[in-house]
Amino acid sequence: MAESTSPIPFKRLEQIASDACNSVLENVEFYEHPKTAGWNETIIQKVLKALMSEATPAGASSPQYKFAINSTIVQHVVPTSQLNKPTSTGTTDAEAAAAAKKQAGRRGMHSATGGYWNEKTDGMWSYKWDGDAKGLDVVLMLIWIAV
Repeated sequence: MAESTSPIPFKRLEQIASDACNSVLENVEFYEHPKTAGWNETIIQKVLKALMSEATPAGASSPQYKFAINSTIVQHVVPTSQLNKPTSTGTTDAEAAAAAKKQAGRRGMHSATGGYWNEKTDGMWSYKWDGDAKGLDVVLMLIWIAV
């Protein structure tokens, strides 16, 4: 995807996405499935708010683009924030950490998106927020379509 079709430079899109993920997940210690819907919703709303603000020309009431955002939170096999926490099994901390690290890893994921549109005005962009320390990643995908 050519950056020239984007209503906002890719570097700025990265900053917007990173800021949204960091602010929503800053106090999260590990993946908690019941909370993921709320995290996704809040990340999407923060990104949309920033996009609407930055893509609206001065004096206009709305941007010249429609936006769609998908947010996917991917759980690692074992929350990495839990790896070095003591267990109540009577094992030493070192033994517990060694056993847990053997289980650590990532789940596989592949995602693809395509579209049929005006390649001169419309486009898409994706971003991965790396949450290794929290045992999760966030994958954002943004589509813009000129109005």
